[in-house]
Amino acid sequence: MKTFKNVMSWVLPIIVGLLIAMVIRHFVFSMVRVDGPSMEPNLENNERVAVVKTAKVKRLSVVVFNAYHVDPDATSANVKYVKRVIGMPGDTVSSKNGQLYVNGKKISQNFISQYERTQGTGNWNLWSLSNKYSWHVKTTKVPKHDYFVLGDHRSVSNDGRYWGFVPQKKVIGVVKVPFWDTDATKRHNVNALGQ
Repeated sequence: MKTFKNVMSWVLPIIVGLLIAMVIRHFVFSMVRVDGPSMEPNLENNERVAVVKTAKVKRLSVVVFNAYHVDPDATSANVKYVKRVIGMPGDTVSSKNGQLYVNGKKISQNFISQYERTQGTGNWNLWSLSNKYSWHVKTTKVPKHDYFVLGDHRSVSNDGRYWGFVPQKKVIGVVKVPFWDTDATKRHNVNALGQ
């Protein structure tokens, strides 16, 4: 009996600790790996970032979402994308000469260079994109309960321009660059831009 008590005295705290860690990972935050160059220069391929599942999604937040049944090319339920929210529900979004307009107002894109703003962005609005790429929903505004997302590296990003909107229920959480990352500009461009 004494041996059982001794074993339980160290096994029980380990089990409780593992249960707490699983609850935190499932409901509060987890770590993910960025796959590909679509969020450069702010997030690099293979970079590990935190995903805060309780954070509120705002315009210019960087989010992780399950791309299965969002992007037709995402053929597995395990495919997750990292993109920046440009359009919130009810917003109009357009692009002209490298500038993004939300509800008719130019939004600051200081988080990427002029080159990244103009290469691959083009001139479009939600209606023209929805017709050109045959989205399921053809509209001039971001639908209720959806987001419109873009990658920061526009010329290589497979994003909302091609397949449409991300349902809110598909969003896993808001990306945060960990405090130990030494690049303060990158931390600001990812962590502090949601408005």
